[in-house]
Amino acid sequence: MTLHIGDIAPDFHTETQNGPISFHEWAGNSWVFFFSHPADFTPVCTTEMGRTAQ
Repeated sequence: MTLHIGDIAPDFHTETQNGPISFHEWAGNSWVFFFSHPADFTPVCTTEMGRTAQ
């Protein structure tokens, strides 16, 4: 599956350390950023997330 900027991501349910959530319910009316990367590129993702936060 490919998502592009502005696409609505599919809803999903998952268990978290704070209990179960429904993605769409959790996000509400807020924007959500998805970062996807291979496990061995964690520093790259961390940099992207930090840059986005700026």
